[in-house]
Amino acid sequence: MKTPLERFLKYVQFETTSCENSTTHPSTSTQFELAKYLVEELKELGLQNAKVDEYCYVTASLKTNVLDRNVPTIGFIAHLDTSCAASGKNVKPKIIEYQGGDVVLENGTVIAETEELKKLVGRHLVVTDGATLLGADDKAGIAAIMAALERIIASNRPHANIKVCFTPDEEIGAGADFFDLAGFGADYAYTVDGGAGGEINGETFTADKATLTVAGFDVHPGEAKNTMVNAGRVLAQIVALLPLDRTPETTEGREPFVHLYDMEGGVSQACAHFLLRSFDENERAVNKQVLIDAVEQALSRLKESMGTVLDACKYHVKFQQQYLNMGYFLKKTPEVLDKLEQAAKNVGLAPQWVPIRGGTDGSRLTEMGLPTPNLFTGGYNFHSVTEFLVIEENEQATATLVELASLWGE
Repeated sequence: MKTPLERFLKYVQFETTSCENSTTHPSTSTQFELAKYLVEELKELGLQNAKVDEYCYVTASLKTNVLDRNVPTIGFIAHLDTSCAASGKNVKPKIIEYQGGDVVLENGTVIAETEELKKLVGRHLVVTDGATLLGADDKAGIAAIMAALERIIASNRPHANIKVCFTPDEEIGAGADFFDLAGFGADYAYTVDGGAGGEINGETFTADKATLTVAGFDVHPGEAKNTMVNAGRVLAQIVALLPLDRTPETTEGREPFVHLYDMEGGVSQACAHFLLRSFDENERAVNKQVLIDAVEQALSRLKESMGTVLDACKYHVKFQQQYLNMGYFLKKTPEVLDKLEQAAKNVGLAPQWVPIRGGTDGSRLTEMGLPTPNLFTGGYNFHSVTEFLVIEENEQATATLVELASLWGE
């Protein structure tokens, strides 16, 4: 029987970085390599209907062993891809026992000691050499699910019907785009895509994306007085007026933010892209208004110095919903949350409900009608070369999944 660690160390050897600018589905063909490998592993475990479809969704089924009554069908879900924020190629994992203080990786990169890290003294960490991310997000989730399936089958404890799905492109917000909800056939599901051990999640941010485009007027700079309108300069003024106390760098917990993540352009046109995140509808509306107010305030100030020449400047703001807070919907199915909390307690944890300052595939799946909270993997510092996995906590995630299968089979 393979441990979650053994599986994880194999999975991180597959490069599965997704690409936001791609027009294909999945966004990168390399995700198919891990997908095909997992299909073979699922078949070896004895799951039924193990396959990967044209969009790179891996699915499989495990029938219940409860024959005297009807039991629900639950889903276990994790994602194949890794973030494009750092390389996921040629990952070189290394296991260390954490003794406290900073962790210096092979290339000199430092995982700085934090209050969170101090709690992990004596635990065993999987780290990289500092040149790549590790891939715990979310190959640690895949490893926990695969190891749990093997244990569920071997133990012969009563368990629910189980559906498995490994999705592509979660990191670029497309993990549910081609998810066959009806074909999946689960009553409830769980994503295994969280962080610290014992953290369970029934809420995520509500997420919007905003694109701000500014059109200017370009002429030769030697003849620009009272004629040129520099779109890049206008955009810079707008960004400078956004409140600093509403950014990712200055917020935590349930606090909302407006995040500038990309800006480009020149004199004739400039464009900025923003992520707007909040936990409730009131703050969601405030986020949008904050951006509009910055635009209008910047143009008003520039009008004072530039006069009517600024009339040549045009702007457009496009807001796009990405996903809603899954907590809006999960309160209607408290049983899916209760079972998760009980499963974590059954393996000796003191589970903590933590709102996710981000999203999971479960955000959209829950909105689509499949209640899907999230549980931890034991991974930390996601999307970074300082990413690491706590082996003991990934083992606890595996045990929690085994308990979930049993609780739903009672």
